[in-house]
Amino acid sequence: MPLVEKNLTNMNQEIKNIFPSDINQIQEWLKSGDVRVCVVGIGRIGLPTALSFAHAGLPTIGIDINANLVHMVNSGNYPLKDEPGFDKIFEEVIKNKKLKATTEISEAVPQCNLILLSLPTPMDKNNVPDYSAIVSVGKSLSSLIRKGSIVVVESTIEPGFVENELTSILEGSDKRLKAGQDFSIATCPETANPGEILSDFKKLPRLVGGINERTAKIVSKIYGHVFGVEIIEMPDCKTANAAKLTANVFRDINIAFINELAILFENLGIDILKVLEACDKKYNFETHYPGAGVGGPCLPVNSYQILNSARGMENNGMLRIIRAARETNESMPYHVVELLADALNDIGKSVKDSTITLLGISYKPNVKDIQLAPAEAIIKRLDQLQAKIKIYDPYFKDSTVFSHKTETNLDDALTNSDAVVIVTAHNEFRTIEPSLFVAKMKIPVVIDSRGIINSHAAKKAGLVFRGIGRGGV
Repeated sequence: MPLVEKNLTNMNQEIKNIFPSDINQIQEWLKSGDVRVCVVGIGRIGLPTALSFAHAGLPTIGIDINANLVHMVNSGNYPLKDEPGFDKIFEEVIKNKKLKATTEISEAVPQCNLILLSLPTPMDKNNVPDYSAIVSVGKSLSSLIRKGSIVVVESTIEPGFVENELTSILEGSDKRLKAGQDFSIATCPETANPGEILSDFKKLPRLVGGINERTAKIVSKIYGHVFGVEIIEMPDCKTANAAKLTANVFRDINIAFINELAILFENLGIDILKVLEACDKKYNFETHYPGAGVGGPCLPVNSYQILNSARGMENNGMLRIIRAARETNESMPYHVVELLADALNDIGKSVKDSTITLLGISYKPNVKDIQLAPAEAIIKRLDQLQAKIKIYDPYFKDSTVFSHKTETNLDDALTNSDAVVIVTAHNEFRTIEPSLFVAKMKIPVVIDSRGIINSHAAKKAGLVFRGIGRGGV
């Protein structure tokens, strides 16, 4: 699909060399809109990023291989319905023609002097980070970027990837342009939480690292202009990426710690929610909660990115805590099924041939996203045990997910079920009264993997109830 809108060709006017330039000059160009932006990858983070730059008055082109997504943007159809706040910004920048989209990277990049990479960095089947999207785009950019341009990597990558691999990829085999001399490279790892991106963009500091100090200062000036938040200049790209990964791996490890305690407390007859409520009163305790597992494109991947950074090092015992945390969190879907089997056993049933309703398949509440969702492992295990599965998720109604057809409404999902497993704490599920389970289900067996059911209300209603870490219920 070509650039579609001919009015983008007005961007072919003189394009400023933003690297290297005087910092004060950059400020003037930001005011006049002479910093022209490409965002490569306009998905969950990339599109809000493009909208933010366009909203700041900078002409912006979004590039994506998804032709349907590109068509939606150019047609004024906001794609991220579960990302509140950006819909109004989207309408404004489309109306003002500050944002266009294309699938043609070769047409867009030469028109811009700031190229942002917001590309996926998933894991392969062996839990090794997959940077193929960045590598592929980098090879294309090597013949397209203009002298004086800056490439900023927003994707989450492991420390050293820019220095050890991406720089030479962008320079290309012919070394047409030299990094740090003719163009430059920086990282500004995204830190936004899906479902809350606009709020996070407005309040969370941004980390900026460059391949040299001048680059870091220029990119910091640009991001400060666009986002209006604290900009933290890091010594280099690898340090910026290390900080991003450290923050997320910290969460992965602490969730694993709480998950291990949850299983212990189940056996000791202790409700972990009461424990955490008390611990939260201590000034230096940061509360994490147990659950069916840790999903999404960030935390699980980030831990494996850190682990991958240690490859080849002599001490094979390094990073034992991170490895153990991954093992614990990846085991939690199976623990959920064990709780289910135990509850069914109490009423003389087995998982086999029982009708099990899963509530929620997104990896986190209130977003339409199933990347590395714990629900997938739960479903696979239930399939192995020959259960009959029903699924309801308000973001995946009447569709096929993980090889199963989903229900269109909550009532149908609950009717005549033997057991319910709450997998995702969507807002809709937080308001369910225990009496609804009693009214709709055969025998109200409820497994709460997210701590949203009040234990006293569950007991009073007569539910056969289990929850992760809810040993005192």
